[in-house]
Amino acid sequence: MSFVNTLKQEDLRLLRNIVRKEHFKFFAKKHGKSFVTNYMVDNIIDNIGPEVAENMIKLGVDKGLR
Repeated sequence: MSFVNTLKQEDLRLLRNIVRKEHFKFFAKKHGKSFVTNYMVDNIIDNIGPEVAENMIKLGVDKGLR
């Protein structure tokens, strides 16, 4: 089972936005925003693991992204 499947929808949406903004910023500039799919973003979230994802969610909430 994927870690992404255990997240609440609002947390997943927040994490996807953060990962797109930070990890895929150069892909979006070069290939366009539609190049980066949710599948690609979810793989990154699964690879960083629950602890890092939890920290990213906390930082996103603290910065007012949700």
